[in-house]
Amino acid sequence: MKAIRVREFGPPEVMRVEDVPVPVPGPGQVLVRVRAVGVNPVETYIRAGAYTRAASLPYTPGHDAAGVVEAAGEGASAWKTGDRVYTTGTLTGAYAEFALCEPSRVHPLPEEVSFAQGAALGVPYTTAWRALFQRARVVPGETVLVHGASGGVGIAAVQIARAAGLIVVGTGGTPEGLALATREGAHHVFNHHDPGYLDRAVALTGGQGFNVILEMLSNVNLSRDLKALSMQGRVVVIGSRGTVEIDPRDTMTRDSAILGMSLFNAPEADRAVIQAALRAGLENRSLRPVISRELPLASASESHVAVMSPGARGKIVLIP
Repeated sequence: MKAIRVREFGPPEVMRVEDVPVPVPGPGQVLVRVRAVGVNPVETYIRAGAYTRAASLPYTPGHDAAGVVEAAGEGASAWKTGDRVYTTGTLTGAYAEFALCEPSRVHPLPEEVSFAQGAALGVPYTTAWRALFQRARVVPGETVLVHGASGGVGIAAVQIARAAGLIVVGTGGTPEGLALATREGAHHVFNHHDPGYLDRAVALTGGQGFNVILEMLSNVNLSRDLKALSMQGRVVVIGSRGTVEIDPRDTMTRDSAILGMSLFNAPEADRAVIQAALRAGLENRSLRPVISRELPLASASESHVAVMSPGARGKIVLIP
């Protein structure tokens, strides 16, 4: 089969297509024939050697894929050949024509959801659901500010929050991105390039501030976020590309909290809850992954440049 292999950490060009053997599922394993692969920012950090959890070289990148079950090993009889599925993790890497998975990382994909959409579910939707419900513990009627509302995690958060009865405010950097966030459920949107946009966003809350802020670029926004929170407000740190200086008094005066999160820390019980919720959202169509670009597997290096570029309008996927 064709697979992307990384033999040294470095720039996107270290990813190359190679011919490798198709994995054989052992006991308790599922082999998925991959139809689409989701590209996530975390994969660029791992490839560059800049992530806290380093991969063992050589390796095939990727967590999220969608396709059909090719074969199942002993003890994985819940899956049969031809089942439509999406993955939330793999044993052998998702940037390939086949991926070997643990059964707990394989989930049914409804017929009305495309393979490209299925590949957009894993990291983005699991992250958004965990941030909102398991970290921030949102309740209906609260106000949530979603930074980067036109990106993969941002769109997921907007859809999930709107379906849960929250008042949703999103930010983005382009008119097209703001229009997308509005279409997917944001009540209000602001261009984060506009001076004073955060003050105007807070004004929508009657000056009370946001109950919850989902932060994708903490090194840029966190200090200002703390001033935009309500009493007992919470910022969930989902992404950061550097350090930031904050004034701790901004948390003291509001009894507010900064909550970090990483999917790698989620226990199996929490993951099972999330996937049950996502399945319901897919079935009732409140969750609708948005695809911005489809690229061939050989364009993995291009996809890593694109996923880190501003102006996101949905998910980037690779097609083997």
